[in-house]
Amino acid sequence: MSTTCQPINLVVLRGQVRAEPVQRELPSGSRVVQFDVATEVDGATSTAPVSMTDPPTTSLDAIAVGADVVVFGGVRRRFFRVDGRTQSRTEVVAQRVVAARRTASVNRLLTAAAATIDR
Repeated sequence: MSTTCQPINLVVLRGQVRAEPVQRELPSGSRVVQFDVATEVDGATSTAPVSMTDPPTTSLDAIAVGADVVVFGGVRRRFFRVDGRTQSRTEVVAQRVVAARRTASVNRLLTAAAATIDR
């Protein structure tokens, strides 16, 4: 039996919020929150930029400097112009952000991630 692998853009990231989140309003009226999450694997620290559009209050409450969070979303590379030059940024686009200490919420996120993979 042959299985076809479907493309999936899925990120589950656990780490600490490194700096104060930056909120801004887009011309469309949507609100974007951007923050960095640092992880440590095998003694090396990596930082991932995260953005979330129109975050619910529960997610905003979890995003504070030093907070241990779990982020569920996907990866996006976006292009923009600065001073006449095209630049890009690769970031995690969060669908949900929860405090890592909220184990029931984290378990629901992981269940949703597994369901995405099993499709």
